[in-house]
Amino acid sequence: MTAVTDVADTIATLRREVCTLHEQLTRYRLVVWTAGNVSARVPGHDLLVIKPSGVSYDELTPENMVVCDLRGRVVEGEHAPSSDTEAQAYVYRELPDVGGVVHTHSTYATAWASRGEPVPCVLTMAADEFGGDIPVGPFAIIGDDSIGRGIVETLRGSRSPAVLMRNHGVFTVGPTARSAVKAAVMCEDVARTVHVARQLGTPLPIDQTDIDSLHDRYQNVYGQR
Repeated sequence: MTAVTDVADTIATLRREVCTLHEQLTRYRLVVWTAGNVSARVPGHDLLVIKPSGVSYDELTPENMVVCDLRGRVVEGEHAPSSDTEAQAYVYRELPDVGGVVHTHSTYATAWASRGEPVPCVLTMAADEFGGDIPVGPFAIIGDDSIGRGIVETLRGSRSPAVLMRNHGVFTVGPTARSAVKAAVMCEDVARTVHVARQLGTPLPIDQTDIDSLHDRYQNVYGQR
């Protein structure tokens, strides 16, 4: 009974967290209408919590978040889950260190995705968060695990927590849903700044040794420990 209670409490906490994190997507203007989503892995269980499909952001509540297994099948909830559920379930199956996945169509990053062009690492912020260029993943059809396969194929072995899926948008991952949201916010900021820089001229590259040093410092030293 205790184990059942514990997982129920964990799911309830994640429902609240995932619901609240969606407010950050609208706050930073990373989504429009009902597009985009946040999901979180249920630690220790083959389950995830994700946004319901086609529900407006101002109508989201902890109660209408959907619990699915890692094949994308609904386990708990009265709504259909996001159309990205199977793709994100694939990511959780294949990348066990991932605890959160975010999808946005943020303007500047998606513009890079529409060109199939990585965002070059010409800013210290990009080195900090992404450890190099923000990579481009393959074109994939929405609705099954194809996008998930492209995400895993692109990010496996990469330091970047973000991938620009060609002609589609941004997917970010992290050890928690909150860290994946942060990566989505920073991805858009970097994409916008580099776009502006290219209108003014050719951005100056950063040496790989400096990129490595910046990334290590930000990931392992920066902030409160």
